[in-house]
Amino acid sequence: MDFTSSLVNTLGSFFGGMGFTSLSLRSGIMLIVSCVLMYLAIKKKYEPLLLLPIAFGMLLANLPLTGIMEEGGLLYYLYFGNKMGIFPPLIFLGVGAMTDFGPLIANPKSIILGGAAQLGIYVAFLGALALNLIPGGIFNFTEPMAAAIGIIGGADGPTAIYTATMLAPQLLGPIAVAAYSYMALVPIIQPPIMRSLTTKEERAIKMEQLRLVSQREKILFPIVVTVLVVLIIPSAASLVGMLMLGNLLRESQVTSRLADVASNSLMYIVTILIGITVGATANGDTFLTPSTLGILGLGLVAFSFGTAGGVMLGKLMCRLTGGKINPLIGAAGVSAVPMAARIAQKVGREENPDNYLLMHAMGPNVAGVIGSAIAAGIFMAIYH
Repeated sequence: MDFTSSLVNTLGSFFGGMGFTSLSLRSGIMLIVSCVLMYLAIKKKYEPLLLLPIAFGMLLANLPLTGIMEEGGLLYYLYFGNKMGIFPPLIFLGVGAMTDFGPLIANPKSIILGGAAQLGIYVAFLGALALNLIPGGIFNFTEPMAAAIGIIGGADGPTAIYTATMLAPQLLGPIAVAAYSYMALVPIIQPPIMRSLTTKEERAIKMEQLRLVSQREKILFPIVVTVLVVLIIPSAASLVGMLMLGNLLRESQVTSRLADVASNSLMYIVTILIGITVGATANGDTFLTPSTLGILGLGLVAFSFGTAGGVMLGKLMCRLTGGKINPLIGAAGVSAVPMAARIAQKVGREENPDNYLLMHAMGPNVAGVIGSAIAAGIFMAIYH
């Protein structure tokens, strides 16, 4: 009996010291959410490069007594890359270096589709302000907070983080988690919306091959866009400037090693750091609040409206051009590059196996990246 009692006391002290007794219900819920996200990333392969680091960050933040997000903890210091607005422009540098703007240059009309898909940004902005009307004072979003929340609708994680850093740093955690989570769940969210708003005949439309774009055009494009955007909206300089620098490194053909580092090593390192630190902000004791749940709900609604806005304008352009534009490419106007373009390709091929929409969809897709950065710049110019 003495041995048994001693063993029980020892185990009790061990587990208590390890923090099992201090695991709260909210943290337990977030641990379950973390495991679900890891399952989706590993088993279902839903954007594992994003979802897996986010989910593991959630796991670390909700295990008791780690102190990993407290001052002195590893992720506390790494999180400064988000908090100080450093990581998002670096991601844009990598995105620019790996993106071919040729489809956008070849078909300038796709800029309109990219703009239409930003509808979700303004829906979320107005929705956040509308939540303040709910009796009881549950929500109290200021206009700068609503603007930061709105950027989630563009499905652009780096832009959402950067805008939240400038306008609503107290909401950076939930905004970042919502933006990256919905980016990762593009394959689940978008297809039902695309199918419900289009006919089988529209989804089966084959588009003409795009014209070849010269190297001179590809070199001039990032320079011209940078000058125009920064002169008109200086607050967008960090995001648009780094995006276009990355693209210029790619297209100049004299800095191939720099372009390779930006689009591979640097991009993946920063993705890991953003993912794990964003996930680590989702501590159950501070994350599961009405405001956070409202932001997550608004993000889903906004992302759906952004997809719908692009598709509906695509349908209009389809009719105006006599059926030469497949409306599905409008859904790629959200900023999730190249995920949204791949989804447009996938849904189109379900109706017509010979349909190749990827390059056509890349035009609105990269236009959406520029569009969300411009929208963020406008919000920052007004409210910062």
